[in-house]
Amino acid sequence: MSLRVLIVVENLPVPLDRRVWLEAMTLTTAGYQVSVICPMARGWNAPYEVIDGVHIYRHPMPAEAHSGALAYAREYGAALWHWFRLSYRVRRERGFDVIQGCNPPDLVFLLALWWRLRGVRYMFDHHDVCPELFEAKFGKRGLLWRVMMIWERLTFATADVSIATNESFRAIAHRRGKMAAGDVFVVRSAPQTDRFIPGLGNPDWRKGADCVLGYVGVIGQQEGMDLLVAAVDHLVNVMGRRGVHALIVGFGPHLPVVEQDVRDRGLSAHFTFTGALYDTALLEVLNVIDIGVAPDPKNAMNDISTMNKVMEYMTLGKPVVQFDLTEGRASAGEASLYATDNDPIKMAECIARLMDDPDLRQRMGALGRARVLENLSWGSSVPHLLAAYERIAQKRAAKG
Repeated sequence: MSLRVLIVVENLPVPLDRRVWLEAMTLTTAGYQVSVICPMARGWNAPYEVIDGVHIYRHPMPAEAHSGALAYAREYGAALWHWFRLSYRVRRERGFDVIQGCNPPDLVFLLALWWRLRGVRYMFDHHDVCPELFEAKFGKRGLLWRVMMIWERLTFATADVSIATNESFRAIAHRRGKMAAGDVFVVRSAPQTDRFIPGLGNPDWRKGADCVLGYVGVIGQQEGMDLLVAAVDHLVNVMGRRGVHALIVGFGPHLPVVEQDVRDRGLSAHFTFTGALYDTALLEVLNVIDIGVAPDPKNAMNDISTMNKVMEYMTLGKPVVQFDLTEGRASAGEASLYATDNDPIKMAECIARLMDDPDLRQRMGALGRARVLENLSWGSSVPHLLAAYERIAQKRAAKG
């Protein structure tokens, strides 16, 4: 009998969390029974629904912590309460043999430990390096950073198998997590190439601009949106590139700050904030851009993280401009130009180079799409995900 899987997510609803949804659908297609516990948000507010065979149990979204131990205690305490409450419901209605915990935070191991006493195994889906995320968000380490290092270690110690999003995360599972090589599987995040298809898009989104930049993703403190705004400011007001327009697709707690920065710099005519877009609406925007931008600054977290936005630009055949990150280069290779030193002026210069050379844009875009189709698509990750579940099934059978 195929395993019954319970996936637990804290920070995004499903199916909005694209990686988790692809994992859930892949497992369902392979014959696994999949249930999900996640928060309500962004219109996904039904407490319970079934989508394409996946049973989704949602709870109110805990208030996101921005600073202080008390704020984190409130956010994570509320999440833990809902995880335990809903896990008993799932156990009663559907049952589960494996919990797949998706971080952040590195606290799903507490739920896994409770259910381990009842024969349930734990699969850790390592989305973010939480200690580095904390440092990037707040610019410091301190007591909470040390606590997160402990949580990470306990997470790996609890996990029977770990899924890493890239080779850097695999190295952390070995080095800091002390996990055996045979228990860590790289399952890269990537779009579905049969749905993320290049096309004409909706030309109305171009706003009559000569060159359109595109950004898609979360708009938080650590995504470098201030650097992107500064780069466009330099392009427009210093380099005289007044025909440039930036389409910003996404949502997040830092959005009002970014919008105010744009207004303060007198750049409102050069930016459009679309809000969150999905499926066809998202493709209508991304297919009209000329250059995909990823302004995530180089820091301990971003340097080893795979950016979904970069993969999406490449899948649609768009050249990329980003800062020089280790995993950014691993993903994009020669399909991207790389600005150094977290310098928005250097980012502006990279953008200007592509604006001036349509042939280079075309070559880089074609190169990026070829990289995805050859070995970076979700289809390439599916065997690794299924192998991870085969491994946890073996360990479960061996332990009885």
